[in-house]
Amino acid sequence: MVLQVRSFSFIRRAIIVLFQLVFRVLTFVLNAFVLRFISQDVLGIVNWLLTLLYTTVLFISREAFRRACLSKTSEVKWKETVNILWLSVPICAVFSCLLGFIWTFYLDQPDSAVIPHYPLAVAAFALSALIEMMAEPLYIMAQIMLYVRLKVVIEGVALALRCVLTVALVTFTPHLGLINFAVAQISFTAAYCVMYYVYFIYLLSTSEELPVRSFTDILPSFLDKGVMFNRGLMQLTWSFFKQSFLKQLLTEGERFVMTFFNVLSFGDQGVYDVINNLGSLVARFVFLPLEDASYLFFSQSLKRGKPACEQDESNLALCTSVLEALLKVVTLIGLTFLTFGFSYSYLLLDIYGGTTLSGGNGPLLLRWYCAYVLLLALNGISECFTFATMSQTEVDRYNHKMLIFSVVFLFSSWFFTQFLGSVGFILANCLNMSARITHSLIYTWKYFKQSQSDPLRGAAISPLVLGLFAITFIVTFFSEKLLCCTIGWVYRLLHIAIGAICLLCIILAIYFKENKFINFVETQYRLKYKQH
Repeated sequence: MVLQVRSFSFIRRAIIVLFQLVFRVLTFVLNAFVLRFISQDVLGIVNWLLTLLYTTVLFISREAFRRACLSKTSEVKWKETVNILWLSVPICAVFSCLLGFIWTFYLDQPDSAVIPHYPLAVAAFALSALIEMMAEPLYIMAQIMLYVRLKVVIEGVALALRCVLTVALVTFTPHLGLINFAVAQISFTAAYCVMYYVYFIYLLSTSEELPVRSFTDILPSFLDKGVMFNRGLMQLTWSFFKQSFLKQLLTEGERFVMTFFNVLSFGDQGVYDVINNLGSLVARFVFLPLEDASYLFFSQSLKRGKPACEQDESNLALCTSVLEALLKVVTLIGLTFLTFGFSYSYLLLDIYGGTTLSGGNGPLLLRWYCAYVLLLALNGISECFTFATMSQTEVDRYNHKMLIFSVVFLFSSWFFTQFLGSVGFILANCLNMSARITHSLIYTWKYFKQSQSDPLRGAAISPLVLGLFAITFIVTFFSEKLLCCTIGWVYRLLHIAIGAICLLCIILAIYFKENKFINFVETQYRLKYKQH
């Protein structure tokens, strides 16, 4: 299987982000419309409780298979990969039933007289995860063949369909309550699955570049000597599978704490979820696409488990430059959100949700989340490189460390919430991310120690740019105190204008002071332009 990964850089991802932005903005606007038609309790149940069920089933069922099957292993054939991937479907079915049972009979349920059909909604969200898993082999094939735009379009169309359908249902049949969201969720995953199959059936009849020649080659089958699975790939998948439990616990820890320990009511969970979604927009729009592309790039360019001195020199040099650029760009984005988020959180929440969100501790939550965004940015890229180059033994060792991180995270979540309420969840996440970043950076430093490369040093931000971020923070802080947000829209617009001027100054400083980074971006853009 020949893969052309050299041209696959984060610059190319910018185009993909643009497509995602269009679909996500539509989703964002439609969700804001839905908020006007449902109660806070329904919001909390759907966006918190039911979504947690859906994401947990999916993450546990497919994360390990994605990590293992996208790794560069020359001894693994496509048929072996297909057989491994189809194991994710029965695993998903088991966890859908198991977690669906727990959600239905062991967790607190809403009053059926006020919010009916909760068990039916649980069954629908669990079933939707199983439907989505049916397309997993095709998703992996698309990733291996670098059909990144396909993923963006299919997910974008499916999300838009879900949002439009949700708006229509809650507008015209509000009395159905949770059934509206169940129907929209099933429609979303069904459309997602059908689009993948339709596209690949069409591609099989018109293209010869795929690693399969017929639809039956996508289905599981016996290999030579009656064997179905590659032992090495199975062992790597099992290592990632054990890790996926801990990673999900760390990623969704605050949701589990709220869900199983009843820290917040359904209504409070709904408000927290809105703040969480607003705060994580940049993670979904920018960081997650970059992380997906980065992991694929590093895993296909470097041999897993081999030190830097044993890698191909040209591949290592390219990966060093890409890692350095990625760390720098996500750090700059994170610093931007930290700097401006503190002074513009209240204004954003007041515009988006009125006093329902801007009143109380909503702005404080969003300010802390902006600090968390910076840590999310660094953790995502650093872990992508770490997981793409770790050997199976190193992955197993890291699983033990993840167990320690999980225990510390759960304890800190419980401890901080006792004194700080919902802000404690964000602080616990910050502590968790800091520990994971530290581990990844130490691993990266050791990985490159025996080579001539040092991407961590190259990713450092210019002191002038850092100083400008600090000055901007102070300027916008006083701008908010003097101009925002109770003395009219003219002053609000002036506050926004001051922020825009500061942002422009930061962009100019980056352009003139981060020369190596800018030159790398321009070079990659020119290479991509020549290829087209």
